[in-house]
Amino acid sequence: MTTAPMHLAQVNIGRLTAPLDTEQLYGFTSRLDEINALADGWPGFVWRLQGEGDDATDLRPFEDDTILVNMSVWEGLEGLHDYVYRSDHLQLLRERRQYFQHMQEAFTALWWVPTGHIPTTAEAWERLQHLRAHGPTAQAFTFGQAFDPVTP
Repeated sequence: MTTAPMHLAQVNIGRLTAPLDTEQLYGFTSRLDEINALADGWPGFVWRLQGEGDDATDLRPFEDDTILVNMSVWEGLEGLHDYVYRSDHLQLLRERRQYFQHMQEAFTALWWVPTGHIPTTAEAWERLQHLRAHGPTAQAFTFGQAFDPVTP
């Protein structure tokens, strides 16, 4: 019996420092199309969360409506890691404190999903809460302490 390959899901959240339509966030909002297109064409990319437009900035699935959510699925850890840390995405990551408040708790979680599975924001929130409560485990982990896929 062969097992289905697994893909890597990720969620990251950020609490805005100002409303999206303000000058303070222009450096972030003006680059969304470019950075999303970069992800869409990056090796290993599978899927990303989108709202009414080409991004997810209009979605507010959590109680705090100042929190933006970003979710995506990748073929594996290497493709996502390269996109985050070896592409133009890195510049926005370095500037994140201009756009997002510092969060004491984990704001990024990674986990394995069966190929073809599209995670929900509720699932992502559960994984993030698991990481916050238990630290990195096979259920939810980070780049710094990743886990191999576990087959059912």
